[in-house]
Amino acid sequence: MSKKNILFVCKHNRFRSKIAEAFFKKYNKNKDYIASSAGLFPGRYPLDERQVKSASKFGIKLSGKPRPITTDLLVKTDIGIIVADNVPASIFEAEKYGKKIIVWSIEDDHSGLEENIEPIIKRIEDKVKEYVETL
Repeated sequence: MSKKNILFVCKHNRFRSKIAEAFFKKYNKNKDYIASSAGLFPGRYPLDERQVKSASKFGIKLSGKPRPITTDLLVKTDIGIIVADNVPASIFEAEKYGKKIIVWSIEDDHSGLEENIEPIIKRIEDKVKEYVETL
């Protein structure tokens, strides 16, 4: 079996999809699946320091520049997991390309407050743990 590529997607690849990718890499033991993340729009903003700090409390490190979705990335994707409440599943054209699409409708943080960031991170962690168990 060739490796399956999972792509976690959110709007800008600054928070939710990066969190999901990091948790997947932390919890996944099935080496037949590899993960990356990207955003629907090219990110022009650096990662939010408060979100990075909150993620570290969960044992994950957010780093790197936001990465936009490209055609090449979509072609290589076997499973797209949308980790956002503001990204349409239609971007994957699942029926046309035979992709498996999963939607986790997770809200973004607009407050910058740790008490709002941490529940989002926990929800993503729980979704990733649950998903990894199915592989």
